[in-house]
Amino acid sequence: MADDNKLADQLGEMQKGLASIKEQVGNFASDITEKVRAGGDLSAELKEKTDKALSELGGIQTRLGDLEKKQAREKDHGFREAKSLGQMVVESDAFKNSSLDGASRGSCRVRIERSDITTATGTQGSNTSAGASLVPSDRRAGIVAPPNRAMTIRDLLMPGTTSSNNVEYTQETGFTNNADVVSETTAKPKSDITFELENAPVRTIAHYFKASRQILDDAPGLQSYIDGRARYGLMFKEEAQLLNGDGTGQNITGLVTAATDYSAEFTPVSEQNIDTLRLALLQVILAEYPSNGFVLNPIDWARIELTKDGEGRYILGNPQNGSQPRLWNLPVVETQAMASGDFLTGAFNMGAQIFDRMDIEVLLSSENEDDFIKNMFTIRAEERLALAIYRPESFVYGQFTVASSGS
Repeated sequence: MADDNKLADQLGEMQKGLASIKEQVGNFASDITEKVRAGGDLSAELKEKTDKALSELGGIQTRLGDLEKKQAREKDHGFREAKSLGQMVVESDAFKNSSLDGASRGSCRVRIERSDITTATGTQGSNTSAGASLVPSDRRAGIVAPPNRAMTIRDLLMPGTTSSNNVEYTQETGFTNNADVVSETTAKPKSDITFELENAPVRTIAHYFKASRQILDDAPGLQSYIDGRARYGLMFKEEAQLLNGDGTGQNITGLVTAATDYSAEFTPVSEQNIDTLRLALLQVILAEYPSNGFVLNPIDWARIELTKDGEGRYILGNPQNGSQPRLWNLPVVETQAMASGDFLTGAFNMGAQIFDRMDIEVLLSSENEDDFIKNMFTIRAEERLALAIYRPESFVYGQFTVASSGS
């Protein structure tokens, strides 16, 4: 309280001094104006006095502004600026009552109370740490988010929509082709085709967050940030389901689950992972489907890119080329949703199709009683989709047998 009164007295004295200086400057200004109107010259003394008064005016205004800011900080935040350790020592009663001076030797014990350090920080909330307030944090706006995985599988497949909870499609399951050349007047051979009705049930992917109304009101941008993370969470799970869903319960039947197992037509000499992918591509071609890409884990693609010949040269070309990942003239899609050591190839653009029943939807609500009385919001995100795999034989899935990349 004494420090508060002292600060108020200083402000009062400085305001009086400011008023006096302003009056002097006003008088000098009047003298200068009269002399200029009369056509007289300004004396060196008058110029000197005016410059001195203006300098003093600027100095007092600066000090007054500093004191006013200091008073405002103490009033708003409940703390005073910290004293240095040296100030605490020389202002202590123990030091003032000692007989130490520049010509004598001795000692003086000064006790610094813990409260002298922590009160300088303020006691906002539960933070009573001196370091946190004596050295205020450099708070940066926004939220540092973790990196997002690039989603790729959806882009490989045919898009579609549905207004039902189930997609039915007729699949040819057998074709006995007895077409042949025939002579005149003879019976023609009979072929046979069998069909089966397949189903792709619409599945729901969803999750939710809880947030207080206060934090959403007080932290601009938080709601849109949560919205973005909610959407990303759905896309992350969707990618895993489209690729690896096992079809049980509410899971989607994914491409890996439905694909035909890899079975090489022959074993090449000194087989490398590149050879394995070419043989998988051959398997798709022999099933009469044109493959349009490979799906690999980034680790496996790195192994392939690092494959060298017997002279240490990269097989896939100069690393400085910077070209898009391609192998056997087909694009390579890298995703960590594919397990390391596994691969998938096939006719993605014709062998399977996504049917969106409901695009990603993010809703915010406080309708339930528990949320309402607690001033909480539930932020829910969900989507509904189905995956129809028309021809499982158009996809080939397998594992690499070569653990490392070449010589």
